[in-house]
Amino acid sequence: MGLVTALTGTIAVLAGVYLLSFWLPHGGPRRTKVTRFPSALVFSHPALAVSALACWAAGLATGSRALVWAAFGGLAAAALLGFTMSTRWLGTGRHGTAARRFPVLAVTLHGLAGVATFTLVFLTASAAHVI
Repeated sequence: MGLVTALTGTIAVLAGVYLLSFWLPHGGPRRTKVTRFPSALVFSHPALAVSALACWAAGLATGSRALVWAAFGGLAAAALLGFTMSTRWLGTGRHGTAARRFPVLAVTLHGLAGVATFTLVFLTASAAHVI
């Protein structure tokens, strides 16, 4: 299960980096006060997800269930932020300049891989033995 989780996490990260590469050059971090995708939201989502996956890998390497549960908590927070961005994108935010260029396939792939990773980390944390 560890290898599948690593694969889905890698897919989510790669799709997220691809989306970020669209957002940044097309008016991403605007200087306006009101935006659908504030920089704090956009940058805290991957920061939480990457640190959670690092905790998950460390938990598997050391056999620490506490680290794996910490990874699950970090992914839960990242998932909430991702859901927030997704609902804003599906609403009126999709019609903004930066978000309009997002490829729907990449957004879908990122979301599905993120949900799969979240589920697999939960199953890993719930297992009687981490390894």
